[in-house]
Amino acid sequence: QVQVVESGGGLVQPGGSLRLSCVVSESMGSNYAMRWYRQAPGKQRELVASMSSDGFTNYIASVKGRFTLSGDISKNTVYLQMNSLKPEDTADYYCNVARPTSDGWADYWGQGTQVTVSS
Repeated sequence: QVQVVESGGGLVQPGGSLRLSCVVSESMGSNYAMRWYRQAPGKQRELVASMSSDGFTNYIASVKGRFTLSGDISKNTVYLQMNSLKPEDTADYYCNVARPTSDGWADYWGQGTQVTVSS
């Protein structure tokens, strides 16, 4: 069973930075997608950033230029560097790993890490 563990959340002032980490319990292989979602109180979960195994990254408009997704495949780890944080970035952040299987794509989720941006 693949396990996904996020860390790095916390309380930060507006304008501050945090780096979230997502560690996967086994190799992601050569074909995968890594994604960060977030869910703010009372709102639906939204996709924040994604990275495919060919290195293509994508971000929602509200975080472009502030968030950067990167990976260390040797460590089965993906990072989300979040700069210039705003109060509206406050949410629980979830890492998602998707890999192809014989039955289609399989999704694995972490338990989430809380990010609070407040003065």
